[in-house]
Amino acid sequence: MTARFSFAIHATDGRARTGTITMKRGEIRTPAFMPVGTAATVKAMKPGDVRASGADIILGNTYHLMLRPGAERVNRLGGLHGFMGWDRPILTDSGGYQVMSLAELTKRSEDGVAFKSHLDGTRHLLSPERSIEIQRLLGSNIVMAFDELVPTTSTREVQASAMERSMRWARRSRDAFNAGGQHAEDNAIFGIQQGALDEGFRKSSADALIDIGFDGYAIGGLAVGEGQEAMFGCLDFAPGQLPVEKPRYLMGVGKPTDIVGAVERGVDMFDCVLPTRSGRTGQAFTRNGPINIRNARFAEDQGPLDPACGCPVCATWSRAYLHHLVRAGEILGAMLMTEHNIWFYQQMMADLRAAITEGRLTAFADDFRARYAARETSGQ
Repeated sequence: MTARFSFAIHATDGRARTGTITMKRGEIRTPAFMPVGTAATVKAMKPGDVRASGADIILGNTYHLMLRPGAERVNRLGGLHGFMGWDRPILTDSGGYQVMSLAELTKRSEDGVAFKSHLDGTRHLLSPERSIEIQRLLGSNIVMAFDELVPTTSTREVQASAMERSMRWARRSRDAFNAGGQHAEDNAIFGIQQGALDEGFRKSSADALIDIGFDGYAIGGLAVGEGQEAMFGCLDFAPGQLPVEKPRYLMGVGKPTDIVGAVERGVDMFDCVLPTRSGRTGQAFTRNGPINIRNARFAEDQGPLDPACGCPVCATWSRAYLHHLVRAGEILGAMLMTEHNIWFYQQMMADLRAAITEGRLTAFADDFRARYAARETSGQ
């Protein structure tokens, strides 16, 4: 490992690990949850408040930023770090998922994905080389290889074809990363394992990525509607197919119980819009399950969102006040609910790291699930 990027595992408990990723912009404690800053902002949060919650790294989105305000403009304005006022590590996704799920009139070929912007109808081609260039212009610290995602319900032929193309694109992404000189700066590149839910496809993908060589490895193509049981079934084998000495990142996950189960299966990094999106719609995560603060029963509840939480929101404001703000559509309601949720996720990760270090992960995870399950599906 070079000084620009290293990963040290400090303790293990079963398949779970806790460790530290070290980069020039700071250390990332794992297991880590990355708040999503899609458009150069973690919605409803200031960067200093995101950092105060315990977040070591955030995620930016290549697709959205290339369309607005544009990667070249962000580069002229100091890169993402200077532009948004976040001085710690940033991971950017490759844009592939958004192109295939949000863009209009997409056409896939070996070159890349031609698409029509969902914003203004302009036409673009996102290729492995262009994706890496955009991430370089943004100033990303952890760059993701460009890949092709297909639903887990696709035929085996479609899944195999997409996985094999993703591996060809992974090599082109790595070559573009090296050619751009990013490897000599404060940058790393992760490959993305594909193969839907098929163990053989996943193994072929992992072998191809290892042959190319990456600083870390993501598990892609999950959390796209297959359900928790199927996802865990895949995670029972997929992380173990990747190098033990490199960080493993499960993309787009997820619910608190998803994260706990994935950590038990050897995953180190996560991202998801759930804590911010839920905060804006009135859902708060607590140790006893999620609650919908809009419910009338909170109208005169003077207790905090979560009595066991140490966040500034729980220390200052009541459920009754938050109920009022959210029901009245006040901006402050979305801000405070989001802040609490980001703190909840970061405290959950800290608790997981401590449980692994102390060799009590199974007991912690079982207790977490038992307490959380009562409200998880109802959101009440």
